Amino acid sequence: MTSATERREQLKAVYEDARGCTRCPLHQTRTTVVFGAGNADADLMFVGEAPGATEDKQGVPFVGQAGKLLDKLLGEIGLDRGQVFICNTVKCRPPNNRDPHPNEIESCHDYLRSQVELIEPTVICTLGNFATKLLRGDTTGISRLHGQAEVRTIGARAIRLYPLYHPAAALYTPSTLEVLRADFQRIPDLLGLGAPPQPETVEPDPVPADVGGLNPADGDRVAGDDSALAPEPDATQLDLF
Repeated sequence: MTSATERREQLKAVYEDARGCTRCPLHQTRTTVVFGAGNADADLMFVGEAPGATEDKQGVPFVGQAGKLLDKLLGEIGLDRGQVFICNTVKCRPPNNRDPHPNEIESCHDYLRSQVELIEPTVICTLGNFATKLLRGDTTGISRLHGQAEVRTIGARAIRLYPLYHPAAALYTPSTLEVLRADFQRIPDLLGLGAPPQPETVEPDPVPADVGGLNPADGDRVAGDDSALAPEPDATQLDLF
């Protein structure tokens, strides 16, 4: 069994690889790779869609208004960023906040899979339609799936996948915020269940060529929201490891 120290060192190596990644055209337009931030031994992991403009500049995920709401919701269940790990399905900002293309998703999927295998979370919360469809390998929308946990295998790791509306979708829709808050309140109970049984052999998880049409009203990242009014990141947000 790999120790926490060994896993952390391996995660650093993945981070260094990602920093110089040229696997897809996004490396030509990015400012920096937004690998992820938080606790490298977290039981709880959040996966969003893609970095926005300010994340691209600062190298930290969810530092805008949506990120501030995420911090608030975490606080309401007794957690903070230092106890969780936050990342996106792709690590570089798509130009003008467009949807990631299939080749970009596929190019980045190894990084996300490595993060899951090395951090060993118990629960992964997918934020919005895009991340939910990708990690489930299915086109079912977030409005039908939010708040419903299921066991899924990502890479070599079995986790409890818990789809949530994207915080950006809740910024301007009080009813969505109520649903998101209620779903957040179930996270401690999910964590209390512990990790599901781990597979003895693992089939590679699929990367769907098309995760389906995305609709901001259905819980997706709204262009610019992750970047708006971003606070300066503190040292704990930048300390990945």
